[in-house]
Amino acid sequence: MVTVADRGDLRTYAPIGDGRTVALVAGDGGIDWLPLPQLDSTPVFARILDDADGGCLELAPDEEYTVRRRYLAGTNVLQTTFRTASGAVRVTDALVTGVAGRLPWAQLVRRVEGLDGDVRLRWAVRPGTRLRTASPWIVRADGHHLLRVDGTTLAVVGEHIGRTRIEDSADSGLPALGGAFTTASGSRHLLAVVATDGEPLHIPDPGHLDASIERTITGWREWSREFSYDGPWADAVQRSALALKLLVYAPTGAIAAAATTSLPENPAGGKNWDYRFAWVRDLAYTAHALVRFGLREETHAALSWLLTTIQRHGGDPHVMYTLRGDLVDGAQEFDAPGWAGIGPVVAGNPATDQLQLGVYGDLFAICRTYVDAGNILDVGTGALLARLADVVCDRWRSRDSGMWELPSLEHHTSSKMGCWQALRDAVHLSDAGMIPGPSERWAAERDRIAAWVEAECWSEDAGAYTMFPGSPALDASVLLHAESGFDRGERMSRTIDALTEALGRDHLLYRYSGMPDEEHTFTACAFWRANALACVGRHDEAIAAMTALVGQANDVGIYSEMISAQDGSFWGNLPQALSHLAVVGAALTILDVAPTEMLRDL
Repeated sequence: MVTVADRGDLRTYAPIGDGRTVALVAGDGGIDWLPLPQLDSTPVFARILDDADGGCLELAPDEEYTVRRRYLAGTNVLQTTFRTASGAVRVTDALVTGVAGRLPWAQLVRRVEGLDGDVRLRWAVRPGTRLRTASPWIVRADGHHLLRVDGTTLAVVGEHIGRTRIEDSADSGLPALGGAFTTASGSRHLLAVVATDGEPLHIPDPGHLDASIERTITGWREWSREFSYDGPWADAVQRSALALKLLVYAPTGAIAAAATTSLPENPAGGKNWDYRFAWVRDLAYTAHALVRFGLREETHAALSWLLTTIQRHGGDPHVMYTLRGDLVDGAQEFDAPGWAGIGPVVAGNPATDQLQLGVYGDLFAICRTYVDAGNILDVGTGALLARLADVVCDRWRSRDSGMWELPSLEHHTSSKMGCWQALRDAVHLSDAGMIPGPSERWAAERDRIAAWVEAECWSEDAGAYTMFPGSPALDASVLLHAESGFDRGERMSRTIDALTEALGRDHLLYRYSGMPDEEHTFTACAFWRANALACVGRHDEAIAAMTALVGQANDVGIYSEMISAQDGSFWGNLPQALSHLAVVGAALTILDVAPTEMLRDL
């Protein structure tokens, strides 16, 4: 059961999506986040960032209630049951798809079923100001009330939802459409919002809305049937795979790092980033996971998009790209208060032009995974990778910003390990006949990097690989290179212990030294620790950590970027790809390396 406390509690949000955008449904039935028409558009509904003017969709009983909710099995369709003193209703929420797949417009459908008693519900569609850059207005055309915000047009259609009326928001005076209706046992009510941007608006037949939900459920379940995982924590793994699928931008195959922007990492603000872009790192991790699940189409689309995008922009990978494959053009700040009044609210990301050497390891790793799954690289990709392997041979000696996109340049240990991974996989791909080039040089530099890391990045005093040579600071991203294979021995095991002592809080983990004073624990790091424990043979500890961390999800299995070690509250953007990728990676690694008898009862 989700407790409906103060509106905006990040733990209460459940995402739904259609392959082009994502909506966040709160525990009170409100939809407080929905960018239209694309995930990275300036959002029409953004109450999560601007309580007064952000906009929302409301649907809830007109009296006190309790809530239980779940995703329908194998889907990203949400079902919420409200129970009041008068009776109970069930709401099914979906961003629906069409007969041929994703619709060319956005269509949110909310089905309300009366379970018992008579329950009065109120609904409203309150478009916001697009983070205080536009004013919504209402027009009437062909018998429909249309809501317009900048270039976006919305209409409300439905069956048995009462008389639609024009109303003003009590807080801001912005125009909205609303209504009320009363359910009875066995009654069925359908409310839909349809939207386009800069193009004509299709008005759906209300009689087809119910079928669109069923079609969407069927579509998700067909996708889930292709999903192959038979191991412990199966519900958490499948939910994470479905959450990752929500972040796949269907028009191009790109994969967003998260569905939101500007949700803060700490109460002081400042660290409010936009993650609605495709990071090479996150895309590579996602595609790697999808390959291991036996999913083909998303993997091919993501890798093809990434390689084409890299070549289109000069052949050297950037840290991130837009979901349509363009370069990210800096950051824009909006005059909006932010979640819980913690600003700033931004679009864009300033890390786009950083040097992050780990990107090379990520790129080569996904190409290797793709080939090892029985696929073939084209000639152009082979030539690109051969050239980039030569680049890594020279560039690994450079300072970079590291995985955490820091402003200061250092010889980050995990970045060097990423370069080692890139050259190891380049040699593997060369041996497989997939890329041309002097693999002898790549092998020699690979071994040089390994020797340098072992000599310069290990601290006997710290008992760990440190963040960079000469520093006592620790960095949890080093744990990724237990799975990569750089080190699965004593030094990595000792590094796990040092990180746990310095940065651990129960099974949670901060990103790097100093962060306990600045932000909350990073969800992915905790799962990386479980993964690394399995890699170094500490299977009992890995299983215990994984079991505890699976319990840190919200009531429907979703993770945010960060979790408070004090009260378990969610912080940062959500759903966060890196968090759900870490769930999947840890589960798969434990399944691969732990003795079968240890997993039998999980």
